[in-house]
Amino acid sequence: MKVSAAGLLFDNDGVLVDSHQAAAAAWAQWAQEYVPGWNWNDPKNAGTRAEDIVRRHVGEDLFEQANNRINELEQLSAGETVALPGAIELLHSLAEGIWTVCTSANPNLGRARLIAAGLPVPPQLVTAADVQRGKPHPDPYLLGAERLGFATVDCVVFEDALAGIEAAIEAEIGLVIGVSKVALKTPADIVVKDLRGITFDGETLVIPDKNRLR
Repeated sequence: MKVSAAGLLFDNDGVLVDSHQAAAAAWAQWAQEYVPGWNWNDPKNAGTRAEDIVRRHVGEDLFEQANNRINELEQLSAGETVALPGAIELLHSLAEGIWTVCTSANPNLGRARLIAAGLPVPPQLVTAADVQRGKPHPDPYLLGAERLGFATVDCVVFEDALAGIEAAIEAEIGLVIGVSKVALKTPADIVVKDLRGITFDGETLVIPDKNRLR
């Protein structure tokens, strides 16, 4: 499959990197301290900002403390992050200025996870601190396209979580690619197993047919 595009916008966790174990330990500890008995691993939380999750579960009087605590816990475990298949090869092959990452993580955590996984940090990185509204709102992808200087319709988004895919669709992204089997349950335009074999020269995105799930 070949697609004409100007820029690529990547979600981070679940697309470029595997931070699940690291996040699981951090959120389990946080829940024990602030919301005993709460199951953090609800699919509805996937792809959303930590601050938005925290705000749903603690009162305003505890918000700052609780938010700082999860940021601390996730930062401590960031080094456990590893790259997902194909991510290192793809990102290191891309020229600067035609791609960026739009993550729901805070700036320090987003950078730390990319670095721990051996991935480059793009100058146009979009994090939770850069937008007023996180995914599923379109703001992260609107800003990512703007920072690259492209119209959203000329961009391709790689996402795994429903919240992120909804954000990309709302932003009127030209092509929304779901990553992993998780994305089969979303309205992504197409779904791939991972990023292996995918190439982009700044004009044409090539996706191997053998990597397609849908």
